[in-house]
Amino acid sequence: MDQKQIFRQMVDFNKGAFNNAFNAMVMVQDQTETLANSMLNQATWMPEEGRKAIKEWVEAFKKGRETYKQSVDEAFKKVEEFV
Repeated sequence: MDQKQIFRQMVDFNKGAFNNAFNAMVMVQDQTETLANSMLNQATWMPEEGRKAIKEWVEAFKKGRETYKQSVDEAFKKVEEFV
């Protein structure tokens, strides 16, 4: 087995591991968002500005994780070009 093939397998393994971990994180965050929305709908005492802040916070997390995923995907693409 030559070094290029070994390196390719390492990159593929790491890419798969990252994608699996990322997808698990997304599922956990989505479930947490669902739970938070359910709690917000039941919390009649919470002012509207508090609800708005939490919704903006959730959207910021979504945007951040998508930006992170795009950055990692671009990095894997660059590494794969070398192989």
